[in-house]
Amino acid sequence: MSREKKRRVLGVAVSLAVAAAAIAYLALSNVGENLVYYWSPSELRAEGSEAVGAMVRLGGLVEPGTIDRAGDGLTLRFAVTDGDQSVPVYAQAVPPAMFREGIGVVLEGRMGEDGTFNCNRLMVKHDNQYEAPSDGEKPDMERMMRSLQLENGD
Repeated sequence: MSREKKRRVLGVAVSLAVAAAAIAYLALSNVGENLVYYWSPSELRAEGSEAVGAMVRLGGLVEPGTIDRAGDGLTLRFAVTDGDQSVPVYAQAVPPAMFREGIGVVLEGRMGEDGTFNCNRLMVKHDNQYEAPSDGEKPDMERMMRSLQLENGD
């Protein structure tokens, strides 16, 4: 075997060894501790005390009649439901402009011992369908104002 061919074989072998070591490290390390799971309110309730303190994503709909905004503009309490179960949520952040009753949300945070989900991050689910007005078309201001009132709970 020529010297050049031996170098190539050695290079390939070293590369494979490094790749195998990296894969083994990821497989055997605590990568699972950094994963964030997506649960519905029913799944979160079913876990009971096992869910307390775990970093999870909670997904569902904002339950109508449960939104309570504090006067400071940051503290927000509401409930998320999947139609079967409901979970009370506490968030201390400015909610997205589209936040309102009945809208789909994904919350990132931890379940407290008192059964309240303490939200670190609140995301609103929405579709990506945007229709720009055609040339010369005037926006329907009345419809736009109604939608803003719905979003703000007015």
